[in-house]
Amino acid sequence: MEEKHMQLISLLRQDKDQLWTEPFISDQQKIRELAQKYVSATEFTLEEVISTLESIRAERKDEGNKELKETAVASLELHLPKTAEIKKRKGQLKTKLDITTQELKRQISEEYGFKHFNLILTGKALSPGKRLDEQNVKNNSKIMVLVVSSEQEKTEMLKSEEKKRQQDEGFQRTQKGFQILSERDGSEDPTTTPFLEIADQKGNPLQIPDSERKALILAMGFHEKGRALMKKRNHSAALSHLQQADEQFNKCNSALLKTVDNYAVLQLDVVWCYQALQQLDCLNDARERLERAEDCFKRCYGEQQSRLQQIKGHTGGEDVLFLRLYLLQSLLAYHDGKKNQALNKLSKVEELYGQLCLDLDPEKMLQLKTLGFSEQEARLGLRACRGDVEAAERLITQRKKEKKREREKRRQRLQDINTLVELGFSKRDAARALHQSRGDVDKAYRVLLDSAEAQSSDTQTNLDQMLLDNQGVVPPDLLSPSPPSSSSEEPSTSYDSTASGSSRLDEELVNEALEDIPRHEEDYLDLTLDEEKQLMEQIRSSLEKQSSSSG
Repeated sequence: MEEKHMQLISLLRQDKDQLWTEPFISDQQKIRELAQKYVSATEFTLEEVISTLESIRAERKDEGNKELKETAVASLELHLPKTAEIKKRKGQLKTKLDITTQELKRQISEEYGFKHFNLILTGKALSPGKRLDEQNVKNNSKIMVLVVSSEQEKTEMLKSEEKKRQQDEGFQRTQKGFQILSERDGSEDPTTTPFLEIADQKGNPLQIPDSERKALILAMGFHEKGRALMKKRNHSAALSHLQQADEQFNKCNSALLKTVDNYAVLQLDVVWCYQALQQLDCLNDARERLERAEDCFKRCYGEQQSRLQQIKGHTGGEDVLFLRLYLLQSLLAYHDGKKNQALNKLSKVEELYGQLCLDLDPEKMLQLKTLGFSEQEARLGLRACRGDVEAAERLITQRKKEKKREREKRRQRLQDINTLVELGFSKRDAARALHQSRGDVDKAYRVLLDSAEAQSSDTQTNLDQMLLDNQGVVPPDLLSPSPPSSSSEEPSTSYDSTASGSSRLDEELVNEALEDIPRHEEDYLDLTLDEEKQLMEQIRSSLEKQSSSSG
């Protein structure tokens, strides 16, 4: 074995081939081609050469990881531009990862003489002021050196900074908008904020503590905003919104998260962004998220979706979620080197995909659209009813009736709030009393009267006590006019331009936050499956290549 090692290492040095770099890392066929070349130069069999080359590659990789652990120095593989001075297209550079991109550029400039250039990692330019480890640069990362003109470099830097500034500003405005919404007490017109109602899978509103309600509204808002960005293929901005949603969901009682499937869908969306951004260093986190998603689906939907069938009367719509779950599980299994597991999951995906495509037969879609239904309604209806046109028509019609009834309930609630306001109570108190009396306006009125009488009695007691304390004289500070209470519903006689400006800004932020919120409650199930199909084909192709190279 030692002899094989020495002889093959000598041949590798001679040819200047490095097995621990590309193309040998991701393409097994390249190792096989190299092995076939070395069979004729040695007396070893093809299998012996392949085995020894694999062993050499593993050793060198371990050495690199050991060096990183002991010295915190990583080895980067640079893909260099071809110039008259530089003939080699690849180079190795050892560096710490806690330095900025700008510092790395300085090292590369000193080593290779480039003046103006960008550094590209998995298709994205590294930001000059950020540390390498913050941008997912790892030991053995492959970085492309892209030479640019000085003017181009300056322009690109300004563009990048402006884009980041706009993204940060947009994120902060979204956060503020949802914060305002989460603090509202339900006395505003509910028809303008349809997504704020937190319900179970039967559509029944969930009674939850106020603090958790705020966290849930923020979580759901950020999730929907992130999903809207995913549809625009802006996965980087989407991920920051989804991570914020995850943070808010984690503030909620775990029992509550078991009641709704939003949390499971969020886990899938985060991992989907990871794969779209090729953040394979997030594999461990992705694996844990997919496990959480699967557990959550089982709790919400029951084994074989039995609970879902019982609640909704159909289960076909949720198949798109399971397709995405199995697809991501297949991708992770492939990257973990678990070929059989990857193939099994992929087979499930392909089976589901075939069924979902069959459900959306163009002729069936046309039939439903001719009846006046939208494309989204037709697609969701057919998938829910597994391609049965008549059942889909009944389901969509039923949903429309339920929505109409819900709108009527909301209008009635708003009318009841206004009735109580006309009787002299504040909007906030009226909304709370109605909530407490489960929508019974007469009971709510009695609750408000009892509360007002109790408050009046407390006020009289406090006044009597104060007069006793002050020998029957009212203190001068109580005789001067005081500003109206912030909770007062009476209009102020003076015009407060600051308050008015603040109110206008609040409405602006709320409207921006609501811009991307879908009107259809099952929008999250309405996937076209174009991206999924592309990923399916990539995994299938990679697995077949792997099979042919090892066969």
